[in-house]
Amino acid sequence: WIIIAVLVTWSLAKGVFPHYREGLSTGTYWLMGMAGAAGLFASIIFHELCHSLVARRFGMQMKGITLFVFGGVAEMHDEPPSPKAEFFMAVAGPAASILAGAVFLALGALATRGGVSGEYTAVIQYVGVINLVLAGFNLLPAYPLDGGRVLRSILWARQGNLRRATRISTRIGSSFGLLLVFAGVYFFVRGALIGGVWWFFIGLFLR
Repeated sequence: WIIIAVLVTWSLAKGVFPHYREGLSTGTYWLMGMAGAAGLFASIIFHELCHSLVARRFGMQMKGITLFVFGGVAEMHDEPPSPKAEFFMAVAGPAASILAGAVFLALGALATRGGVSGEYTAVIQYVGVINLVLAGFNLLPAYPLDGGRVLRSILWARQGNLRRATRISTRIGSSFGLLLVFAGVYFFVRGALIGGVWWFFIGLFLR
């Protein structure tokens, strides 16, 4: 987790914030990177916590939340008891991220109008945008992403077979992961070091 935190902070300090806020000192960019990384991990925990809360409403026991290179996983003791439980548990996280994204973007707009320093508004706006990105990415129909779980719940409901629904959705997720690995290599070769590294690791995670 510490390595991931350093990687995220480095990505923000060297790649993201200097692009949107030019002319700041190196130390300021690193502080912004640390704040942005903290906001990202807090957003991921919030996303996964909402999964867990909905799961518990359906009687599922949760073991904990594990953070990974681009997101997290709410760990369950058993499979969901029904397609309905799977569906609502899966959509809870993206819905929470969309809400958080809207709130932070609104706060960023208010801060800008109020004359708050650009360093602070940049971090607030980043947290808002990253929540929307988190929601959008997780809604892709690639298991184990939330969109893949939604797809599995639909297949499960239509076919009445959890094992077959899992097999189909995991194959799609695995193929999508391989596509991201190749995309990461492509971006890396083209000179987009940070973007290439991220897409490569995300693809490996899905694989």
